[in-house]
Amino acid sequence: MPILKHAKKKLKQDKKRTIKNKKLKDAFKSLIKKAKEEKSSKAVSLAFKAVDKATKKNILNKNKAAHMKSALSKHVSTDAKTSAPAVKATSKKAAPKAEKAPKTTAAKPSKSTGAKKAKPSSKK
Repeated sequence: MPILKHAKKKLKQDKKRTIKNKKLKDAFKSLIKKAKEEKSSKAVSLAFKAVDKATKKNILNKNKAAHMKSALSKHVSTDAKTSAPAVKATSKKAAPKAEKAPKTTAAKPSKSTGAKKAKPSSKK
């Protein structure tokens, strides 16, 4: 047991956080199982939302979340080919960038011509 006041407070905070994290973890695990069983787009959407929320709260690593979402979408789309239309993964795609005009360079005097600019003299 902690003796110091700040250590006692930290223990209380850790217990609260553990409970909250456990709820989130259980929620996304159960939604993933449900999505695998039902194979419907709504179930997959809810599972993706739960995984994203867990990732945002640092319960899941972002790469693991991406792996889970990919596997779930593949699992659902391959199994759904026979019974229902394929479910597309809901991933954020970058908007297409507008094409930039090629850079044009202004005509600069070359160094090899020997032409130098006259500097105004500041002596009086």
